[in-house]
Amino acid sequence: MAENQNTEWKEFWRDEYLKWICGFANTQGGRIFIGMDDDGKVVGLKNSKKLMEDILNKIRNGVGVLPEVNLHEQDGKEYIELLFHQAHFR
Repeated sequence: MAENQNTEWKEFWRDEYLKWICGFANTQGGRIFIGMDDDGKVVGLKNSKKLMEDILNKIRNGVGVLPEVNLHEQDGKEYIELLFHQAHFR
């Protein structure tokens, strides 16, 4: 899978990524992977479960939607997938 207008890879979470989520509202939805580098390689996250909870709260409070959230593991490294369906934004 490659980065494109509906898929973003981020090594760590920054609150400025809420802008991308708003941008997904103007398209067909999208995915953000947290814990992956610009080449799509898993770099992993520290405290991934707490981070997942924090991110969900920021998205809910800042944008007013709840994405599908998945915690994945590859080579012993965890990363988070935030999946936004267009229906989340109606």
